[in-house]
Amino acid sequence: MFAYLYRGSLQQWTLEELGSILCWGNALVIVGTLEVVLHSAVSMHIDWGNFQRLTILYLWSAVPFFVTGLLFSIVFARCPVQTTQLYGADLVGGALACLALVPLLNVLGAPNTILFSGFAVALAGVVWAGRGLQKTMALALAAALLMLIAANLHGHLFDLVYVKGRLQEHPLYAKWNAISRVDVFEDEPLRTGLTKWIVIDGDAGTGIVAGNPLSKDPKAWQGGTRPLAHLPSVLRPHGDFAIIGPGGGPDVFIAVQAGSPSVTGIEINPIIANNIMRGAFAADAHHLYELPQVHIHVSDGRSFVRNSRDRYDVLQMTLVDTWASTAAGAFALSENNLYTVEAFREYFEHLKPDGMIAVTRWEFAKPREALRVVSQAMEALHQLGVDDTRRNFIVVSQGLLDVDGRPVIVLAKKTPFTEEEQQQVLQEINGTPTELANPNLKVLYMPMLAGDSSKTHPVFGQLIRGQDARAFSARYAFNVSPVTDNAPFFFFTLKPGQVFHGVDQGGIDWKVNLGIAILGLVLVIAVAAVIGFLVLPLALSPQARSGGSVRLLYFIAIGMGYILVEIAFIQRFMLFLGHPTYALTVVVFLMLLSSGLGSLLSRRWFDEPTGVASAMAGIVVVLLIYVFALPHVLGALVGLPFALKLLISALLLIPLGLVMGMPFPSGLRAISRQDEDGRMLPTNHGAVEWAWAMNAASSVLGSVLAMVIAIQFGLNITLLCGAAAYVLAILLLPTFGKQRYREI
Repeated sequence: MFAYLYRGSLQQWTLEELGSILCWGNALVIVGTLEVVLHSAVSMHIDWGNFQRLTILYLWSAVPFFVTGLLFSIVFARCPVQTTQLYGADLVGGALACLALVPLLNVLGAPNTILFSGFAVALAGVVWAGRGLQKTMALALAAALLMLIAANLHGHLFDLVYVKGRLQEHPLYAKWNAISRVDVFEDEPLRTGLTKWIVIDGDAGTGIVAGNPLSKDPKAWQGGTRPLAHLPSVLRPHGDFAIIGPGGGPDVFIAVQAGSPSVTGIEINPIIANNIMRGAFAADAHHLYELPQVHIHVSDGRSFVRNSRDRYDVLQMTLVDTWASTAAGAFALSENNLYTVEAFREYFEHLKPDGMIAVTRWEFAKPREALRVVSQAMEALHQLGVDDTRRNFIVVSQGLLDVDGRPVIVLAKKTPFTEEEQQQVLQEINGTPTELANPNLKVLYMPMLAGDSSKTHPVFGQLIRGQDARAFSARYAFNVSPVTDNAPFFFFTLKPGQVFHGVDQGGIDWKVNLGIAILGLVLVIAVAAVIGFLVLPLALSPQARSGGSVRLLYFIAIGMGYILVEIAFIQRFMLFLGHPTYALTVVVFLMLLSSGLGSLLSRRWFDEPTGVASAMAGIVVVLLIYVFALPHVLGALVGLPFALKLLISALLLIPLGLVMGMPFPSGLRAISRQDEDGRMLPTNHGAVEWAWAMNAASSVLGSVLAMVIAIQFGLNITLLCGAAAYVLAILLLPTFGKQRYREI
């Protein structure tokens, strides 16, 4: 819009002058933005001061994108003949950035990666700069940023000051990678028996066990109490364990100490598994992860289990969650494929005949998370042919459910729990002649106590005895119905009417609820911003009076369609590739790269605007096929080696991305036609800037809508909405007319 409104003033500078000035300025703004972000003491509390700090942070962070959008608009408007090449180069550049992102984060860390983006923009300024002093100054700026990155690698000139509203303490150890930032701190005094504490993204944490796992003392590090995680070892003291998300090793320690001959740990973050537990802090953990009976694998938990040919006596997950992203309001990354019905089916299928899964979740005075775990396991067992699961569950909490934040363990088997197994659990709680009672443990459900409401929790009993999780959820205060891979939002337990008025800042799931609230508010703000800054100005512009604004709906449709499809693919490939960062990087890289190539090919393939209809019809057909086929294909191949999964991702995404890169540049060429003297036709003045703005705005709206649709209706419907947007674009093609492109 700025490029359109001030095009007259901008005409006094050449394209080269504007390019160099904007790139140099943007490189400096990026450095300033990083400094503002690192020094902003924002929090999750709703107050006026926090609102002001967030406003400053977001507005400053928007400046680099504003400058980039301004430069692109000017370049496209002044070089209409090179539209396809320019758009293709833009997409290829974005693809290369995605390819570089993971190694940059792994090697340089997040602050230096942002500085590197400033260096890249400074290099673009070198390309734009003329000869002599201008070129020398551009090179000096790029060199200065490169030296700043080198200095920051060791001097920490740019590092975290505030982490999610809290002043960052000086850690004993800190390291970034593409998954997260991991710090190690001296443990808090109240965390008995854990001398070091691993903190992931300033929020989620796991203690490093300090006891000797080969000690015969059953309470070697627990400070005199045995935690919930000990119950699986009570029932299967010499069983084979698979532990997803072992972190600092508490569950591994318990299994080894109980006598397990084989403990398989699946840790997704190599910093925790290798750099900390088998590296800098191995001695603190008594080299737990280096014991011969302990086998640690760096992998996504579900992908590893599906690919494993082993069978286990216990498959255990303790408080494995995604609060790292939800604490920042990034609900788009808070889904978790470890907690879907399909995942639980796979867990049960990888157990020995009498094996069990043991899942520990935080629970609330009004139960929902552990309750949903029961729903997931019940639905999975029903699908596996177990009709009656009333004797297949034991649920125990670490204290009464009278406050939020109690750990609750759900034990589930394919076969009923025997009376002997139930007595073993009761003895662990009530004590034996040789062991003291553990009064902190409370039974929430056990088959032999199911008829005595005074000894169990009524809600868990109602769910399990009813044997219909969806019917129970419909009556219950929270949404605890089973979730599937099509909509893997396990942590979203609010019902629609509770999204805003049900948010409690005092609850420990405030972080999840905040993500939902932010998602809704961003949608409202995005709609208001597009109407106020684009739709209304366009309605008052010469474009509207000449009837040219109707054609701009085409750019809205393809922008919306592209982003809906892209985000649906990111979500769908998340399980396949094993982590949100990998899915984001791979999907966006492949789609941008292939779309860039498609942009270049569109110039050769289509002589008139309506010719691209066949390409968009192909997009719609492929998307309809993918709606039904993609979940099965990715599900069947999720256990393959990572390199092969990258190849399969390319085969699935590149052909579609190739065609999806054609509609936008074809439309730009259509609205930037010139007369015989090479001048823009009167009805097309400002059309390119408007088309770019409308396409970008629809992408913003589409990114939020994609998440809203996925949460409410699932990923398949999100993909279908993307196909519908392309159908709308096909219907709008006749507004461009039948004129052939004029080549210059």
